[in-house]
Amino acid sequence: MGVKTFVLVQWDRVFAWVAVALGLLVLLIGWLGVSRSAFVFEQLPYVVSGGVGGLFLLGVGAMMWLSADLRDEWRKLDALEVALLATQQAELPDEPVAPPLGSAAPAPRGARRTSRSS
Repeated sequence: MGVKTFVLVQWDRVFAWVAVALGLLVLLIGWLGVSRSAFVFEQLPYVVSGGVGGLFLLGVGAMMWLSADLRDEWRKLDALEVALLATQQAELPDEPVAPPLGSAAPAPRGARRTSRSS
């Protein structure tokens, strides 16, 4: 797999690594700016831009990496659900397949609803 293909397929992870690298670079530049100055009023711009900006970029990178991992997990779960439904359909072709776990099954026709209102 070439670099271009990898970037197109894994764009969210590439974006996460770029954001983390930029965040670390901004933190380093901010730290260097603060360390070269003895006065607090000269250090504040470096703390605000370097510290807050760097932490923001690190947070964005972590969020993008987590999003990519969750997307992979959902793809795996979807593939498992499709395989399971195909297996059930092959084993029992005449019987209806049960709905997926997240869907609500309709109530039987003769079922009576009870409520606890008084």
